[in-house]
Amino acid sequence: MIDALGSGGKPAYHGRVDHARRNANLMLLLAAAIWGFAFVAQRVGMRHLEPLTFNGIRFALGAAVLVPLVLHRRRTRGGGWSPGLGRAGLVAGVLIFGGATLQQWGLVYTTAGKAGFITGLYVVFTPLLGLLWGQRTTPGAWIGVVLAAAGLYLLSARGIASIDPGDGLVLLSAVFWAGHVQWVGHAARRIDPLQLALVQFLVCAGLSTAGAFAFETVEPAAIVAAAVPIVYAGALSVGVAYTLQVVAQRHARPAPAAVILSLESVFAAVGGGLLLGEVLGLRGLAGCALMLGGVLVAQLGPAAPAAQAPERF
Repeated sequence: MIDALGSGGKPAYHGRVDHARRNANLMLLLAAAIWGFAFVAQRVGMRHLEPLTFNGIRFALGAAVLVPLVLHRRRTRGGGWSPGLGRAGLVAGVLIFGGATLQQWGLVYTTAGKAGFITGLYVVFTPLLGLLWGQRTTPGAWIGVVLAAAGLYLLSARGIASIDPGDGLVLLSAVFWAGHVQWVGHAARRIDPLQLALVQFLVCAGLSTAGAFAFETVEPAAIVAAAVPIVYAGALSVGVAYTLQVVAQRHARPAPAAVILSLESVFAAVGGGLLLGEVLGLRGLAGCALMLGGVLVAQLGPAAPAAQAPERF
């Protein structure tokens, strides 16, 4: 009995659980920071490469990082490829392709900080898309929509009925990210998550590369010039941060995990200010605060798809 208790009479098991959760939350915070600063890397990459070329290379690099992890997982756990992996990975990859392409085009015309906050609205859109499949939407989600809409107006509105073009593209990308969260939430119940990630990254890389050769000019010198942002956005944002998320979510609770990951928008704003000299006025800061509040409120309600920590890239 004594061996089962900690120093304060607390069961040692609970102490181990608390320690594991603290470590998991730290890993999630690191993942959020990597994703937030990835907006800076993506914007810098646009100085040298066009969007499809940049995405094709970075998602191929992210897939390459996952290959040894997937093979190691298969060796240690046994078994083969998950049934239905091809179809699930194809749909997920198409959704990522849509979201990543729109986001990357948007970053040509908007700032990294604004893009980070607007992308975070996928958390608000996710339960709304769930209505199409008969899922219940919590009151928190509706409150989040109102707060996010008000924040978006303050951050990006040009007059009453329009927003900045770059912000509009990023907003559309958030709808694709929300659709991806819904699809992965369905597929991950029966498919190994690392295998699904690998296939969807390969699909996105293939579509982006094909589009780049069809519609853009691919120049080796430009790829070399953009090597640093490519490595960051590919190996770190796609490969390392996703792995941190998968490992952390073995111990982290879903709602707190989603809240921690939503801080990527704050890191995006910090990175844009420190590294790119981006400045948001008082109106923009108020808009960002409302949007972040909407994202947090949407996640803090009862269990719903939006309250799950989603995959990010």
